[in-house]
Amino acid sequence: MLAEERCDKIVSLVNERKSVTVQELMDYLGASESTVRRDLSSLDSRGEIVKVYGGAVAVTVKPHDDDVRQRRILFPEEKKLISKHAASLVQKDDFVYIDAGTTTEYIIDYLTERDAVYVTNAVSHAKKLTQNGFTVYLAGGRLKQSTEAVIGSTAANFITRYNFTIGFWGTNGIHRTMGFTTPDPEEADIKRVSMSRCKRRFIVADSSKFGAVSPVTFADFKDASVITDKKDGIYSECANIISAN
Repeated sequence: MLAEERCDKIVSLVNERKSVTVQELMDYLGASESTVRRDLSSLDSRGEIVKVYGGAVAVTVKPHDDDVRQRRILFPEEKKLISKHAASLVQKDDFVYIDAGTTTEYIIDYLTERDAVYVTNAVSHAKKLTQNGFTVYLAGGRLKQSTEAVIGSTAANFITRYNFTIGFWGTNGIHRTMGFTTPDPEEADIKRVSMSRCKRRFIVADSSKFGAVSPVTFADFKDASVITDKKDGIYSECANIISAN
């Protein structure tokens, strides 16, 4: 069987079952373990499947943002763990960017450094920071209802005035080939611009985001460190993955 034919069969089976083991693929294809692992590595690099420890899973496509009220109730303990670690990284005199999002919102609960200055594109974040006694600047622009993020060219122009020492961003998907992704092109632009103005960049995301892909890439996988609740499968090999455990 030719390599491309094998790869087509692998993708078809993974998409049908959502996850398969190396042994299942060996039996299905009548191929050796080394051949199957090589094919999985090739398909993972092309973004067609996600290679994990012992097998592969289907790429999860998320074309739309869930409402922020729905996302706030998902994985609260994991988000708190991640956010506590993220907040501990903020130092005296830091100029901090905090992206809109439910995981980034939790960071505010654990911040203690009042000799830092904070900038955000989330109205709820700005309100919470102010109530907690921090100095905060809020980007102006169009307010997106579903995520409560301020987006658009006005917000992007505001952000380009600053040079951040550290920043934290949410993401809808993490993929080694597709990078960090989000459904909305305008929201992706704000993430991209703010990351370009930042020295130390951290994605904060629970492990359910690994292998998920949304329509718009806002940064390459290598462009930021990822603070997560646990290292997942093939991503455990990556130096930029930080487990908050």
